[in-house]
Amino acid sequence: MGAYVDFDGTRFWTYSRGTGPDVLLIAGLGDPAEAWEAQLDGLAGRYRLHAFDNRGAGRTPLPGGPLSVASLADDAAAVLRALGVDRAHIAGFSGGSAIAQELALRHPGAVRSLVLTSTWARADAYFTALTRSWDWLAAHAPDGRALLEAFFLWIYTPRAHADGTVRAIVEESLAFPHPQSTDAFQRQLAAFARHDSLDRLPGIAVPTLVVAGDQDIATPQRLGRIVADAVPGARFEVLSGEAHQPFQESPDVFNALVDAFWSDVEAGR
Repeated sequence: MGAYVDFDGTRFWTYSRGTGPDVLLIAGLGDPAEAWEAQLDGLAGRYRLHAFDNRGAGRTPLPGGPLSVASLADDAAAVLRALGVDRAHIAGFSGGSAIAQELALRHPGAVRSLVLTSTWARADAYFTALTRSWDWLAAHAPDGRALLEAFFLWIYTPRAHADGTVRAIVEESLAFPHPQSTDAFQRQLAAFARHDSLDRLPGIAVPTLVVAGDQDIATPQRLGRIVADAVPGARFEVLSGEAHQPFQESPDVFNALVDAFWSDVEAGR
């Protein structure tokens, strides 16, 4: 069920489902909690899953003032406290994976394990150019449909464009009653572009799974490999045929992977 929680003068929309060990799902750039619907449905029989709207996404407003990945990680920690969760498995996607890294570094006691999907630790020249192009796209796209159709070229596999999946996601996004503003998109994007955890990642001391798609052109698997190499004992999984959002395109595969990982962590393996 969905509910608001209050922190630092902002009301955060949260959604919880299921029973079992607690899991916090952290969405990426522009995504509301509904981005995790396949996990909220598919894993609720084994876990108590919590998703929320980051500042500037969905039903959570974006007040004025600085926005950083560190502040977004503090938000995530506050959401856990407001939900009465002392410690949780953390799963973050793309920008949400950057938040998850910072959460583990800034609030280690709140993190049982990490799943970092489509992740990176420090922007290289390619990633920097990519984020600049997305900023330009948000500012100059003629309308919301054109923005989504162009943006999703970076996000989904060719098969998702061919089989109508992307078309359906565009329609669903346009019908969503809480669209993200251009300003919020650009401010979130700028915060994620500045993310730099590379030198601090060896300080993460929880079991970590890094997931990459071999067709991801937004955060190529080489960036995920850098993260996995920097986090002590991290496991690196490359999903064949997947792009930036495997948890949406192939939820059964993704859910089985993270379920096995969390089961191992719970068993102490």
